[in-house]
Amino acid sequence: MTITPDLTAQILRYHHAERWPVGTISSQLSVHRETVMRVLTQAGVAPIVQAPRPSAVTPYLPFIEQTFKQFPNLTASRLYAMVVERGYGGRPDHFRHVIARHRPRPTTQAYLRLRTLPGEQCQCDWGHFGHIQVGQAKRPLMAFVMVLSWSRRIFLRFFLGAHMENFLRGHVQAFESWGSVPRVTLYDNLKSAVLERKGHAIRFNPTLLALCAHYRFEPRPVQQARGNQKGRVERSIRYIRDNFFAARTFTDIDDLNAQADAWVAGASSQRPCPEDTKLSVQQAYELELPQLMELPANPFECDELRAVSAGKTPYVRFDLNDYSIPHTHVQRSLTVHADLNEVRILDGQQALATHRRCWDKGQQIEADAHLEELVAHKRAGRAHRDTDRLVHAIPQIQILLNEAAKRGEPLGRTASQLQELLDVHGRAQMTAAVADALSRGVPHPNAVRLALQRQRDQQTPPPLGMALPEHVRARDIAVRPHSLDGYDQLIGGPDDANS
Repeated sequence: MTITPDLTAQILRYHHAERWPVGTISSQLSVHRETVMRVLTQAGVAPIVQAPRPSAVTPYLPFIEQTFKQFPNLTASRLYAMVVERGYGGRPDHFRHVIARHRPRPTTQAYLRLRTLPGEQCQCDWGHFGHIQVGQAKRPLMAFVMVLSWSRRIFLRFFLGAHMENFLRGHVQAFESWGSVPRVTLYDNLKSAVLERKGHAIRFNPTLLALCAHYRFEPRPVQQARGNQKGRVERSIRYIRDNFFAARTFTDIDDLNAQADAWVAGASSQRPCPEDTKLSVQQAYELELPQLMELPANPFECDELRAVSAGKTPYVRFDLNDYSIPHTHVQRSLTVHADLNEVRILDGQQALATHRRCWDKGQQIEADAHLEELVAHKRAGRAHRDTDRLVHAIPQIQILLNEAAKRGEPLGRTASQLQELLDVHGRAQMTAAVADALSRGVPHPNAVRLALQRQRDQQTPPPLGMALPEHVRARDIAVRPHSLDGYDQLIGGPDDANS
């Protein structure tokens, strides 16, 4: 902070006139104690420093220092228990605060600047960029980053996950983007590259070794806990976070990858090359290209292969979703062959179904032909569906259907009509109506319908007498009809009418 003359005068006055210590002056003026000591030192005054108060830990400091020399990584909780056994009675939080000043600090290491030849090496790593919501699925957004060590040309591709197939796809797409392959690739000790390591004894992932054999490059993992050995890709990931991904909007992962390609070809390639600041990354990359190895004739196969089991329904589960298969292949072990856009389901060498890959969660991806074949196969079973529901609701209906079958009645129509009556009148009334129809010996839906009608009539309450006013009762007087023979006589008798 800027020390004004007014502040300097106040600090000196409090120190000389009031004899305030440094901490009191710092609190009163709301400045750091180092600022107060700097003002006093510049004025040629030795600041008054209060003598430290004696601490309960002081008698145990020789033991603590000796223990730290022998066990430099000993935790504070264990050291506190050892000191308590020797008579210390302080609180653990105060003890932890005190010994933090006495714990040995690691020595600062110096590193050599690593240089590589053009076309010799690239570095590879994953970067985690949060999560992306695809429908109901929350998937990790992972960036595969590969950097040419000399020209610092970046390859960037985003994937929904860091599993082995995406790791292989990143290599293949990077090599195809560059049109060539470097001789050595540096990795971290991630499981996609190194399965097990004991010092210099390394057991590589066999799938990665197959990729290396196909493209003829050497995999080289860095030493454990030595991230500086692949600092080029680490700095590139930080550069991507700050200069590309920060505050960027995108609709889906395809849109994000399209923007990443444009950024790599544009702003990323126009920055100065660290190996030679006179060149841009694009110019250094063009100089490095002739030193890289040629690509093989065919790309490496890196699609996903999964063994799946089909249950009783014609679907198989793959990557959080269900994909339909023909109903003739249920309850079998099948194989899923998938890339980023398509899912194929195989039974040995036979392709059963092909679907567009879904990145959502809990969806059913179906082919209309599979369902139509299943419906056609299940028509006979679907005809008995109403019968099963009726018998489950009212067991006596089975007897009625048996009697109806003996009389040659159509069971499908009979069951359909009974189901309609059950939906309208409910289980209790329907049970009584079926029992009434059986007792009468008429196993027909019309007999059940009549029984239900009788139940409804019986439930209708009887009429009640009401005292009506005189003028209302006069309206309901019955009018007796008169004979019309007199009118016939006026127009003539029957004989005249016939003549």
